[in-house]
Amino acid sequence: MRSAAAARGLEIEIRERPVARSLAEAAELLGLQPSDIVKTLVVKRSDDTYLFALVPGGRSISWPKLRALVGVNKLRLPEAELALAATGYERGTIVPIGSTTDWPVYVDETIVGRRVAMGAGTHGYSLFVDADDLTRAYDATVADISVPE
Repeated sequence: MRSAAAARGLEIEIRERPVARSLAEAAELLGLQPSDIVKTLVVKRSDDTYLFALVPGGRSISWPKLRALVGVNKLRLPEAELALAATGYERGTIVPIGSTTDWPVYVDETIVGRRVAMGAGTHGYSLFVDADDLTRAYDATVADISVPE
């Protein structure tokens, strides 16, 4: 992951942390607000390709918004084994950085301008990155793709 970030000129910080049982617990462990923790969701298209949707804690994917943006009628979260095969990462650790395939990245507009924490490719670690730098490094699409949980 570090080499993948460096190859894109992306500065990241990885911190070890205890396992958290909830978003609120993870935020407390990291000294953050839940909205500062970004979930990387792998989304499967009907043609068996994928995309990454980056959504902050306390929000979830708005399927109608994401489908309209991507220009498809059907999207879904894949089974854990498909997500692992598509990214090389287990659920709960997924991040676009260092994924086995560079799938398109869609970033929820609410994280623009913020430093965020995300999965770090393995359990027990969090990755910190400037959301705008991540967006630029992956030529991500920024849009309104979420709704409050």
